Amino acid sequence: MAGRFAPSPTGDLHLGNLRTALAAAVIARSLGETFVIRMEDLDRVTSTLEHERHQLDDLASIGIRSDVPVVRQSERFDRYRAAIEALSSAGLVYECYCTRREIRAEIDAAASAPHVHLPDGAYPGTCRDLSEADRHQRRASGRQPALRLRTNGERIVLEDQVVGRFEGVVDDVVLARADGVPAYNLAVVVDDAAQQVTHVVRGDDLLSSTPRQIYLQELLGLPTPTYAHIPLVVGPTGDRLAKRDGAVTARELLQRGVSTVVIRDALARSIGCEPLGDEADDPVAQWASQWSIDQLPRDPWPVDRFGLPT
Repeated sequence: MAGRFAPSPTGDLHLGNLRTALAAAVIARSLGETFVIRMEDLDRVTSTLEHERHQLDDLASIGIRSDVPVVRQSERFDRYRAAIEALSSAGLVYECYCTRREIRAEIDAAASAPHVHLPDGAYPGTCRDLSEADRHQRRASGRQPALRLRTNGERIVLEDQVVGRFEGVVDDVVLARADGVPAYNLAVVVDDAAQQVTHVVRGDDLLSSTPRQIYLQELLGLPTPTYAHIPLVVGPTGDRLAKRDGAVTARELLQRGVSTVVIRDALARSIGCEPLGDEADDPVAQWASQWSIDQLPRDPWPVDRFGLPT
């Protein structure tokens, strides 16, 4: 059994990322699970080893370390392609030639269905029934296809440890991008199963994509973890945390003279743990011994509630 934190190494972790990581680590420790850090570096343009080192250092500074060697998704493409082959052999994969702009325009033009939780950017199905002639015409124009999962509006219900009951409709999710890079929703499903992840703790902005991942788990015969989607850290205006909100990364706060202990304890308070101060050899283990997920606040956490200079 394992819990995990899986950032993309495309920049420094901000307070919201660190808060999620701390919650994930404390939950894993409280359940006696292995804790896994995985680098979701599918984007080879913006992902760097320097960002990865910075992120691991920042996590270690607040007491969070992986119990196993850190895995990089960029080194596991063979696993993802094997999963796509399995889905393709079952007749569940088709080529999609749409650009993101075209998809967005079609989504914006369509009326939203009431009371249905669709994933963010749900695909409207433009390419799913193209004829061979249509596909040939698009290839001849120079377009390279992405690969999508053929679905039928399946509804998935999950019981989230924080949000409660959530029902979502599965769309034709991307499995591989037009450049051949495997897509996030597929990769995360394959990796969670391979690393025996039984608890997934992440921001609630990812909740709408979870039915996609559960459906892929079912199709591939993989286990479904327990999910806990925690409220985001937000800026002063109530929007999700961003650079415009000031010093929002550990490195920026350190440059302003804020100690790692103060940062760590502020993050701990935000998830319902008591500050430990300097006397904490293994703060995550200490919090895990006295904390339950019921103590986690159920509302977004404003950045100014950390009490740190921004």
